[in-house]
Amino acid sequence: IAAGAARNVLVVAGENRRTGQTGASATRVLSEVGDPLHEVPNGASVPAYYALCASQYLHRTGQTESDLAELAVLMRRHATATEGAQFRDPITVDDVLASRPVATPLKLLDCCPVSDGAAAVVVSADPDAGAIRIAGTGESHRHQHMSAAPADITDGARIATAAALAGAGCAMSDMGRVAIYDSFTVTLAMLLEACGVSAPGAAAGEARAGRFDRHGPLPLNTHGGLLSYGHSGVAGGLAHLVEITRRMRDDRATGADRAPMSFVHADGGVFSSHASVVLEAAT
Repeated sequence: IAAGAARNVLVVAGENRRTGQTGASATRVLSEVGDPLHEVPNGASVPAYYALCASQYLHRTGQTESDLAELAVLMRRHATATEGAQFRDPITVDDVLASRPVATPLKLLDCCPVSDGAAAVVVSADPDAGAIRIAGTGESHRHQHMSAAPADITDGARIATAAALAGAGCAMSDMGRVAIYDSFTVTLAMLLEACGVSAPGAAAGEARAGRFDRHGPLPLNTHGGLLSYGHSGVAGGLAHLVEITRRMRDDRATGADRAPMSFVHADGGVFSSHASVVLEAAT
């Protein structure tokens, strides 16, 4: 669109991750994403890689497994009000802690489900098309495999966020809503802090205090996120973009007293590749 080659582009993503494969095949796929020489032979899967990140995060920040559980509870609370969410039954911190271990310290309810789903958006050169403007974007691709990650594994999130905010000429404090990738509770905690939404070690406490509630100061993943709305592969991050665009339109239609800018961040791999977008509602 920026090059003038097209005026309207339809972006579609979807996968039948839940019904399109067996449990055994899903496990095999998750265990083969690592470096074929240094990681796959050791038997780690995606949850195990994120569990390593979680152990380091808890040690570094002094947070606890109960703190991470707050983020799962928040996403489920949002999902209870979202038609079509995969999981809508309310849960508590105790429920999260009592769910079966997957990869210590992560438990079942710290992990996103495997889901069927799809999402689509239209990007247009028409200034009247939806009146939600892409104000700034940023990307960073720091490593492919965890064994090659920098010491600060979320460094790519900082780089992408800084580029998007600079392009939009704004700061994180100008945002009225945020949507952050949440494949695991620790993913959400670490990205909230790396992107500058929360101070180091503060994400869970802010969730507990209501900052990210649907009608709170800074609503976060109001559809329930990957943790409860569902994670259908390539459509996972796009669903965040769809949700925040809908909520921004609702804000404008209802005259809600909320800042007109929003921030979306997604990652791929194990904090490997990052993309940030700042959206602005036209006035």
